[in-house]
Amino acid sequence: MKLALFNAKRYDIESFNQANVSAAHELIFIEQPLQLKTARLASDAIAICIFVNDVVDSPLLEQLFKQGVRLICLRCAGYNNVDIAAAQALGIHVVHVPAYSPYAVAEHTLGLMLALNRHIPEANSRVHNGNFTINGLKGFDMHGKTAGIIGTGRIGALVACSLQALGMRVLAVDPIQNSACCNQSIEYVDMDTLLSLSDVISLHCPYTAENCHLINAEAISKMKKGVMIINTSRGGLLDTQAAIDGLRSGQIGYLGLDVYEREQNLFFQDLSDKEIDDADFKMLLSFPNVLITPHQAFFTAEAINNIASATLFSLSCFEKNEPLSNAILK
Repeated sequence: MKLALFNAKRYDIESFNQANVSAAHELIFIEQPLQLKTARLASDAIAICIFVNDVVDSPLLEQLFKQGVRLICLRCAGYNNVDIAAAQALGIHVVHVPAYSPYAVAEHTLGLMLALNRHIPEANSRVHNGNFTINGLKGFDMHGKTAGIIGTGRIGALVACSLQALGMRVLAVDPIQNSACCNQSIEYVDMDTLLSLSDVISLHCPYTAENCHLINAEAISKMKKGVMIINTSRGGLLDTQAAIDGLRSGQIGYLGLDVYEREQNLFFQDLSDKEIDDADFKMLLSFPNVLITPHQAFFTAEAINNIASATLFSLSCFEKNEPLSNAILK
């Protein structure tokens, strides 16, 4: 079966070609993102594959349906960028990769925390410039502090248990309590309690209409002064302007981001020779206590291989008219 893969990067081509040796599908790699004007590039494909920043709304779905597309494969876990209800109304199936590697994201989350706390990027820059002073590089012991985990799915649970192993008290918020967290005596509390008691807050919940700007000015005002906030989930969970105001006032002492609410115009592109046309993003970059990575938390060899294998497995199941175990149902 033919699969048109949009937003294809070199690593996508390598991993999908490797996984396709046994699957033997026809793969078409398209560098451009999926948009109305690029949809025609998949004119003879029954299935397409997209990434997190390909926004598939109702008009685009109607265009894809007219072209004969009947399956959309997301090579990621989140699916807030697709109008699932509209897809189902048209009879277009949507699948994702719910568990490519929770370890990848969890480990990156810990990396952001430690790098921010111990000023590792600045220290490395100093040493490369021959400056071996340590003034201004003082961190804090995470042992004995309190961490708040918002969302305890696979990734959040791994982060929670890892921080507990570092000697932190771990609080959690989630409507569904994870048994692994309960077995480790991680404390489920209400949101206000988590916000007020946590020294470090890490976001691991899905992006939904209800969760849009979950961390806003009101939420930040309830936090400890100098709190560390980490977001490796979805950019829209954090109100950027509220975060900037919190950084200016000192209410937020550290901010680590692997996602950004307007990242589709920035991330996964080389813009080194261009002016970044996003005032809020440039403002975030101006703070020395902000660390931003370009949506790379998922990016490990294991995760990339799992994404390709799981996507092609879904394609094979669709071709054989077998149940789609990774289908998104609304």
